[in-house]
Formats: sequence, C-alpha cells, structure tokens
Amino acid sequence: MSPTEAAEAAGALDAHRPMLLGLAYRLLGSRYDAEDVLQETYLRWARVDRSRVAEPRRYLSRVVTHLSMDRLRVRQATREAYVGQWLPEPVPTTPSPFGPLERAELRDSLSTALLHLLERLTPPERAVYVLHTAFELPYAEIAELLDRSAEDCRQLHHRAAARIGREQRRFTADRAEQERLLEAFIAAAGEGDLRRLTELVAADATAWSDGGGTVSAARNPISGADRVVRFLLGVRQKGWPLTVHRIDLNGQPAAVVVTAGGARYAVTLGTADGRITDIFLVANPDKLPWTA
Repeated sequence: MSPTEAAEAAGALDAHRPMLLGLAYRLLGSRYDAEDVLQETYLRWARVDRSRVAEPRRYLSRVVTHLSMDRLRVRQATREAYVGQWLPEPVPTTPSPFGPLERAELRDSLSTALLHLLERLTPPERAVYVLHTAFELPYAEIAELLDRSAEDCRQLHHRAAARIGREQRRFTADRAEQERLLEAFIAAAGEGDLRRLTELVAADATAWSDGGGTVSAARNPISGADRVVRFLLGVRQKGWPLTVHRIDLNGQPAAVVVTAGGARYAVTLGTADGRITDIFLVANPDKLPWTA
C-alpha cells in the first residue's frame, strides 16, 4: 500500500473513530483493549478493496463488533487467571474520548455499574444489547453486523435485558443525585463518620475492588451495609491521610483517592432510590494510566 493509500485509509477510519472507540469500549470495558481492536480494524480496513464498500461506517462497525466479541470469548475463558475481582477500566470523560456525550442514553451506557453488569452476558448478548440500547440500531441492522437473523437478535436482547433486569436502576440515577451522593460519601468517608456512611449506603450494598494482584484489594465482593462501611473505614485508616481529586469517569461524577503510601483508587458509585448500592474501587495501576 502506497503512502497515499495509507493516508486515505487512516483518514476514513479517523472520521468514525469516536463512535468506533465508544463501541469497542462498551463491548470490552477496557480502553486498552478497545484501542487494540481499532488498530486491528485499521489493518483490515487498509487491506480491503474500499471501492466495494458502500457504507464505511457500517463495515467498520461490523469489524469492530466481531473483533471485540472474539476478545470477550478469550477473556471469559481466561478470567480465572486474574487475581481478585475484575472491574471495567475507568476512563475520564471530560472531555470524552468517545465524542460528545449529548444523550443521556449514551452517558448511561458508559457507567461502571452497567459495564460491570454486562460482564454477565455472553458476547452475542452483550453485542446486541450495546448496539440496540446504546446506539439505537434496529434489529435488522444488528442482524447484518452479526450475521444473524433479526428475530435471533431480538431474542438475544430480550435475554440480555432480563439478565440485567431490575438492577438497571443502578446506572440511570439523575446526575444531580449522583453528585449529591458522591459528595456526601467523600465527606463521610474522609471524616470516618460511621453513622453518616451507614445512612448513605443501602442495606444490600456491595463494595467491589480491583487491585489486579499488584495493589492490596479485597479478593471478593463485600456485601451488606455494615460490612461495606467497616471495609471502607479500614481502607481509610490504612491509607490516611487521603487526597481526593474530583473527576468525571465513565460519564458520571467520580473521584480519584490517593493514599499516604501512594496507592490510587478510582471511585465510582452505583446509586438507586437515594442510596449508594455499589462502590467500585479500581486500584490496578494498569487500569489507571491517566493518573500517573
């Protein structure tokens, strides 16, 4: 391929890059893997006879979707090798690397709570759910991307929505409510206020922490308000004094907490009915390159 042809291929891909990156990230929950998928997509795009591609955006979306599904299958098969809990890689979204987050649906489809729930789905279920719910593609178009029938895609979406089910409320909270709960949470945790933390956390709340085997973190989810609060106070005591930086992660209010020892935690919350239902703590430094 000549330099001119390479430049033309790169330009065509760049025109759709924000959408493609957003699609790959939602499918994989990893910015690193999403970037790898886009690089592989470029290599395929550079080799194809582009004069025969009527709709580059659709062709590129198809390649990104299939490559992402392949990665999901490999990851699911090797997940047992990961040390502790696996959480999505948080990404700063101010400004968004995926283009403007103009619609609430797009913002909600980036949330840590939703991406975490999507890990329960099979790769085809996840692909259909993301394409239909976040990108609002009709089943007929999704069928073309996945080489399935429209009815099959409809059933996959139905199963995906059922598996996520009532827990969807955790990632559709009003932004003002998210801001209020995050501010109250940071203040109560910083002060070690047991009573206030207990008031903020739902009775069935769960704390999830991902250290990737390199940073101290709970190996298993911690459930129940009392256990969650005591876990948080333990983290506070071990890391005191703490420095807190406010940030937007995955389209929602979040914080980066730095301990006295230099460990960094990206903190996002799942909320519902005025309470905190999930606390996501990502400390794996490989997932926080932007904090270095």
